[in-house]
Amino acid sequence: QVQLVESGGGLVQAGGSLRLSCAASGILFSINAMGWYRQAPGKQREFVAVISSAGSTNYADSVKGRFTISRDNAKNTVYLQMTSLKPEDTAVYYCRSMSSPPYWGQGTQVTVSS
Repeated sequence: QVQLVESGGGLVQAGGSLRLSCAASGILFSINAMGWYRQAPGKQREFVAVISSAGSTNYADSVKGRFTISRDNAKNTVYLQMTSLKPEDTAVYYCRSMSSPPYWGQGTQVTVSS
C-alpha cells in the first residue's frame, strides 16, 4: 500500500519560511521523480516543483529562487524548503510521486499572512 504523508505546514507571516516534508512508503522511492503541487481556494491544483531520481530539479516560475526541493533517499523523504513566503503562496500543498500511476499525499495547509 502506497502512502505519501506530508507534514510541516502551518501559519507564517509574509517573508517567513517553512519546510515541508513528504515521507513515502510502499513505492520504490529512489527510482521515482517526486513533485510538489499546491491548490489555493477556488483555483486548480498547480505544479510547484519536481526532483528527478538523480536530483535534477525544476520549478514553477512563481516560486523559482524562493523554494528549494530536495530528497533523502535513505529516508524515503522529499522536502520543500520555502523562503520569502508571500500571501499568494497560501494553499494546500500536495506531494506526488511522478510514477505510473501517480500517487498523492493528503496535503498540508500553508497559510501566509500579510
